[in-house]
Amino acid sequence: MARYRIALLPGDGIGKEVMEAAQLVLERIALDAEYVPADIGWEFWCREGDALPQRTLETLRSCTCALFGAITSKPKAEAEAELAQELRGKGLVYQSPIVRLRQQFDLYINLRPCKAFRGNPLNFRDDINLVVFRENTQDLYAGVEFHPLPEEVRLALEKHSPGMELFRNTPSDEIALSCRILTAAGCRRIIRAAFEYARTHGYPTVTLVEKPNVIRETSGMMVREARHIAALYPEIELWEVNVDAMAMWLVKNPQRYGVLVSSNMFGDIISDLAAQLVGGLGFAPGGNIGDDFAIFEPTHGSAPRHAGQYRANPIAMLLAVRMMLDWLGEKERGEALERAIAQVIAEGRVRTYDMGGTSTTLDMARAVAERL
Repeated sequence: MARYRIALLPGDGIGKEVMEAAQLVLERIALDAEYVPADIGWEFWCREGDALPQRTLETLRSCTCALFGAITSKPKAEAEAELAQELRGKGLVYQSPIVRLRQQFDLYINLRPCKAFRGNPLNFRDDINLVVFRENTQDLYAGVEFHPLPEEVRLALEKHSPGMELFRNTPSDEIALSCRILTAAGCRRIIRAAFEYARTHGYPTVTLVEKPNVIRETSGMMVREARHIAALYPEIELWEVNVDAMAMWLVKNPQRYGVLVSSNMFGDIISDLAAQLVGGLGFAPGGNIGDDFAIFEPTHGSAPRHAGQYRANPIAMLLAVRMMLDWLGEKERGEALERAIAQVIAEGRVRTYDMGGTSTTLDMARAVAERL
């Protein structure tokens, strides 16, 4: 019996191609693992009305962790229009499978390393090595939304919030509401994870990225919890930066920062900005991590216009494999994989189109595998 049971969720578009690249490298690594394919993605939404079938959830519950490729998501009306004819008009609502997975398995940490590799022509600077801790289950992504605004919700808001006066003359069917919900426990555990990572890896600072001067209650809660937790880590300095200013400072002085922590929406935005500083989403892996399960992925989308061409840069996916190896405790294998990736990038002989080359997705994967 294999030591690990790892689910493979290729998903849509280039997700299938980068998953193929990951499998090439995993074969070379020879991890003691059973790899279990599972269904996820747009084709299952169109055909079955569910992009994350129940059978996939059952498979994942029997696995150690999972690798995920990429997903296609579309707005509500477009999603309904692409359903099989017999499924239309039945009240089915498309939900992002990766968001559902994060919530189903309580994967509250979204860990996004952004490291500049020597020789990458796309680096903004060569001395960037930061990580973003993004809270992964709450905030605007929790899915507490309304349109039109139900009358009882409107009455409660008008009773308890003076801010509703601005919308007094707006009809309820012209109001859409998305709720930003944070809990103290949710704030504490993502902030604590960021400080633990900083302590383990020798980072001198943790930067909280929020907007408490305007979004006073939710961002204010993040700030309060961060200050309480920071007191438990006296060797690590807490920096507090507004999210808009953080976007500026990351472009101006990215080398100053090490560990960043934020709520779901702000963390999503900041981590994409940070990814571009080290070459773009083709170099940006992500880990969705809970207390006893994790899903690792490249953070790019499914890129439908590139699907089937094997043009996509697989480095983000291979770095996601590296993150998975670390999480499994396979440190030596993880370090060896990162060294192989770094060598291929530094040598510059194999480069995908985004790096100015003509190599394919699998060319890049084979080059990495050969150096293992």
